[in-house]
Amino acid sequence: MVRADTILTGLDVAATLAEGDLPRRGKEMGELSLLEHPAVAISEGRIAWIGPRSRLRREVTLRKGGKRREFSGGTLLPGLIDAHTHLVFAGDRSGEVGRKILGESYLDIARIGGGLFRTVRETRKASEATLYRDALARLHRLLRWGTTSLEAKSGYGLNLASELKILRVIRKLAGATPAQIVPTFLGAHAIPPEHEKSREAYVNDLVRHQIPAVAQQGIARFCDVFCEEGFFTAEESRWILVAGKAAGLAAKIHADEFSSGGGSAVAAEVRAVSADHLLAVSETDIGQLARAGVIGVLLPLTPFASLAPGRSKGRELVDAGVPVALGSDLCPNSWVEGMPLVISHAVYSGHLTPAEALTAATVNAAVAIGLPEAGRLVPGARADLTVFDLPGPEHLGYRLTAPPPTEVFLAGQSLPHA
Repeated sequence: MVRADTILTGLDVAATLAEGDLPRRGKEMGELSLLEHPAVAISEGRIAWIGPRSRLRREVTLRKGGKRREFSGGTLLPGLIDAHTHLVFAGDRSGEVGRKILGESYLDIARIGGGLFRTVRETRKASEATLYRDALARLHRLLRWGTTSLEAKSGYGLNLASELKILRVIRKLAGATPAQIVPTFLGAHAIPPEHEKSREAYVNDLVRHQIPAVAQQGIARFCDVFCEEGFFTAEESRWILVAGKAAGLAAKIHADEFSSGGGSAVAAEVRAVSADHLLAVSETDIGQLARAGVIGVLLPLTPFASLAPGRSKGRELVDAGVPVALGSDLCPNSWVEGMPLVISHAVYSGHLTPAEALTAATVNAAVAIGLPEAGRLVPGARADLTVFDLPGPEHLGYRLTAPPPTEVFLAGQSLPHA
């Protein structure tokens, strides 16, 4: 008999995502491993047993003082996983929305010191306490929408002191809730204004000082770079990512967002864990990503928020055999705090099926951020669970505005309702 601290029953269906290789690709992305009338036993924050309710009584016993939760139907899912956020920043860019509406592009605004550079100025000025307070509020909203694990990037400091400040805030946030937060160093988000005429000096600083300092402090797991016209070239990106890997930081890359600038080819060459954005990725580069096993992280709400004409190439990537994951791209340009909305946009603009989009927001996103044990409902996994008042898991992608989860469990503990 399995002994449990908590037992969950009364649910209609669970998408366990229990079967298949990691990460899922091709047809496997549409397989959710559904379980009708499930029951779940939780012990010491982990899933001790999951199976049909009809087997519960003869296979599971509740410890003295344990809790039994009886739901009135609904769909049980793994906790949602956000594979790409810029969680820590100061200020906002609400004043730039009208300018974008009237025809200015992301790059136009950045070239005159707005956009990303405005956020850099405000983040550099902000205290660590202020950054923590504001990011914690955002984090709590992410949790309420069912995100239980996420990646959080630096990148709004663009000098060593400010980048380390952001990474310290991320580390503090990771200790403030039971959510799993994976830190990424993105000092190569842009060439800072003070190095506009000495970009080589800034790239040298990244490679020779910032990356070693970040690695020495053990304050990030990944090294990322924005490979794009006006930001970092493919050659610079390769140098930065190779230096990061030599220092023990796995590689990620912002690639082919505005143009096909070689970022995906760099991702394949350096065996990056993921290439993110990919709005302008070419058919040739999609093939390279597939052969190299690089995960394509799609951010389907980013072109929507940027008023960009393109869409995420989800269908093309899946059909080519690229494992696809999803992220919100939470940042001042794309202020998204709910993964259900990301999932529905992945369906309607990225042309993933609802089942593929759910896989991309759970098990594949988990692998993309270095948490391969997350995103599935299997014995031994952390009990990160969500319960939605929906008749089945595919309704999360089918409905443009799905309701927030009725219950979120982090390591077996129910998230308090606000």
